[in-house]
Amino acid sequence: MNTIKKLLGVVWLALAPLLVGFMFMQAADKISKAADGIVKTNTTLQWVIILIIFLPICAGLAVFGFYALKGEYSHLPENSEEL
Repeated sequence: MNTIKKLLGVVWLALAPLLVGFMFMQAADKISKAADGIVKTNTTLQWVIILIIFLPICAGLAVFGFYALKGEYSHLPENSEEL
């Protein structure tokens, strides 16, 4: 089970920057394809909000993957006295 946790840590650690890059590529693509004027402004605003929400989520995914790879989740507490 610890091997699976470490492998998933590698997956999450690799997935976080890929997701960030994919979101920025999609944002640039959608903003460049939007019509000029208010439509472009609205599209830009929507993507800024999306990025503000999802960038901390991706950072948390990377931190979670780092700790899983490091082995911090090898032994989980079984009762409150172990905390």
